[in-house]
Amino acid sequence: MSSITKSFAPMPDSAAIILAAGKGTRMKSDLPKVAHTILGRSLVEWAISAAKKAGFQRVIVVIGNGEDYMRSLLADAEVELVVQQEQKGTGHAVAVALDQAKISQETVAVFYGDTPLVRAETLRKVTEVLQNDRENEGSKEGSENNVGAALLTMRPQNPSGYGRVVVGQDGQIDAIIEDKDCSEEERKALLDCNSGMYAFNGKDLTRNIKKLNSNNAQGEYYITDMVKILRAAGKAVLNVSVEDENELLGVNSQVELAKAAKIMQARINQMWMEEGVNMLDPNLVWIEPDVALSRNVQLLPMTFLSGATEVHEGATIGPNCRLTNTVVGAGSVIDETVAIDVTIDEEVTAGPRAYLRPGTHLKRGAHAGTHIEIKNSIVGEGSKVPHLSYIGDTTIGEGVNIGAGSITCNYNGFEKNKTEIGDNTFIGSNTMMVAPVSIGKDVITAAGSTIMKDVEDGELGVARAEQKNISGFTKIYREKHSKKK
Repeated sequence: MSSITKSFAPMPDSAAIILAAGKGTRMKSDLPKVAHTILGRSLVEWAISAAKKAGFQRVIVVIGNGEDYMRSLLADAEVELVVQQEQKGTGHAVAVALDQAKISQETVAVFYGDTPLVRAETLRKVTEVLQNDRENEGSKEGSENNVGAALLTMRPQNPSGYGRVVVGQDGQIDAIIEDKDCSEEERKALLDCNSGMYAFNGKDLTRNIKKLNSNNAQGEYYITDMVKILRAAGKAVLNVSVEDENELLGVNSQVELAKAAKIMQARINQMWMEEGVNMLDPNLVWIEPDVALSRNVQLLPMTFLSGATEVHEGATIGPNCRLTNTVVGAGSVIDETVAIDVTIDEEVTAGPRAYLRPGTHLKRGAHAGTHIEIKNSIVGEGSKVPHLSYIGDTTIGEGVNIGAGSITCNYNGFEKNKTEIGDNTFIGSNTMMVAPVSIGKDVITAAGSTIMKDVEDGELGVARAEQKNISGFTKIYREKHSKKK
């Protein structure tokens, strides 16, 4: 059983600041921008996950718009929240974080909460480049620590909207010019673009953050200006190129959200196929990040695996399946099924068109067939609920067959009641079992029965009215209705 969750060792004396205070007007949504989701996880939670897996000891998230909603969203995220009451730019957000969170770490990374595709490896890389160069500079006899920051840069096919990076003759970054402040000549000449991801020497950042000013087109405090400030102070700013520019895709609209989702889908699916999972069409399979899969699992088109779902070796899922927080045992075949909070053991078959609701447990070799619904019930080993049935709040023993159209009547309008069915029992088609009721082992219920009393082991349960055939009724009935026309 494998998972995509892979983490680096903790980085000593490190902190990550995630900027997530913006509204995101281009999303045209009541939700804060970073609260929109990709594969079951909000944009900011993707960023938090990357920071944690990269090994940062502290993760600080700057929130602002939708504060109450964001606090609720991140209540269990194990991060520190600080509030930027007025959004005065990225530099102001970092200053707020440094002050409110009392950040004193040696290394401080800063990046955006709307970049769900950034990898932990990339965050680790830019941070370690800073740390390694800083250690090398500091180890030279008579020298001071001269590295102030490292910046992740890229060369996107369409640089529109990105700040341009000015690289000096020494290969160091001298400045970043925001896109709105760039001249046409600068836009053409400067090819390297700012990713918005930085690793700072914590002391240099804290010492110089108040030097930022708002003399720009937006009247805001830009964290990008810290590069120029550090260079003026004699500090080096390292240039670290990203290999995959998709990692730095910022999500600012519904269109970009969908684009990022497709990239994440392809990334996750490729990883699983490399681990031995078979997909007939990866474009039609969606797997959330907390899902765990084994080798030789087959995922057919229109399969959606969500939450803490696990699928074990040799199982086939799909087509047209949606499994949430569901465990599927080895060798099971789940076809056209919706399952939520369900346990499915080995060699089980389900579907097509089965609805398995929370609390359902299908034991080894069980079968849940076509157009059936099972809720909060145990279906024993080798037992079958083949078609057109509802089973709720029921314990079914081993080797039981539930006839078509059978229903456990578990709700009396006030509370749910339980049904028990013993081993090797045969429930005839269209049997209504009115709970609470117990049906023993080796029982047969006659088709069409309404079972309201317990049935003991080995008995036949029959509960239906006597059939009466009325001679000549059809002719009289038709003549009566034809006169009404």
